Formats: sequence, C-alpha cells, structure tokens
Amino acid sequence: MYTFKDYYHNKVKLSFDDHPFSKKPMHVWIICNYNGKWLLTRHKDRGLEFPGGKVEPGESALDAAIREVMEETGGTISEIRYLAQYFVAGKAGNVIKNVYFADIGELTEQETYYETNGPVLLHSIPDNVETNELYSFIMKDGVLIHCMKHLNI
Repeated sequence: MYTFKDYYHNKVKLSFDDHPFSKKPMHVWIICNYNGKWLLTRHKDRGLEFPGGKVEPGESALDAAIREVMEETGGTISEIRYLAQYFVAGKAGNVIKNVYFADIGELTEQETYYETNGPVLLHSIPDNVETNELYSFIMKDGVLIHCMKHLNI
C-alpha cells in the first residue's frame, strides 16, 4: 500500500490488492496502450489524461471502463485487466477509483468525444508530468508513477 498526497493535497491510498477499499467503486481510470503508444484524451478543462470517469447506475466498474475509453477516445478495448484501486480522502467527500490497464485494438473517429477533445497518442509519458501544464491534475500524483512501475513500464 502506498500513501501520498494528490495534486490538491488530499490524502491518497493506493493498493495493488484486489479491491481493498470497495467491491463497487464509483470511478474508473484506464491506462491505455495502442500499438505501442499511450492513448490519452484531451479533457476540455483539465488537459491531457488517461480516460476515466464515473460508474453509471446499474453499470459495473469494468463496464464503465470500457464505455469511458470508447466515449473519450473512440478506442475499442481488445484486452483489459484490473490493476489497482485507490482511495482519496477529498475535501468534498471520499472517492474510490479502480485503475485498469487496457490494450486498444482499434481507434474509430467519432462525432463527439463528450467532455474531451478526443484521442491523443504519445510515444512516452514525459518525466515532468507533475509540472507540465499540458497535463491534467489526475496525472500529477503517485497513482500514475506507482502504476507505471507496477506495470514495469
């Protein structure tokens, strides 16, 4: 288990155990790889980030992950696996989020990417993400760092 502060100085607990904080988390975040490149999305307000979002009523976290990738990038997942779960003790309430790793089989252009401007492919994630204003706050804490180390990437 890793404990650290997020971009907004909230306490975060990250675990690679099987659903240590909730069997039914309400948020998902998906680290995506497409043909050897990282597939991110450009959120209209926050900047570059891996796709993710809220689990809708009646939907599993896995189903939400698949839907969010499609909505925000046009990506169709060929393989996906649970990677980790984290708990954020936020000022406005607690958030529990599943992290998945997904291989994307196909990218399809869409009329809308909802709250994003669509897919962005990168050869690598820069070392200075924490200070790079192009990236979302979601990319600027220990979750990304520890997940990439766990994936041996």
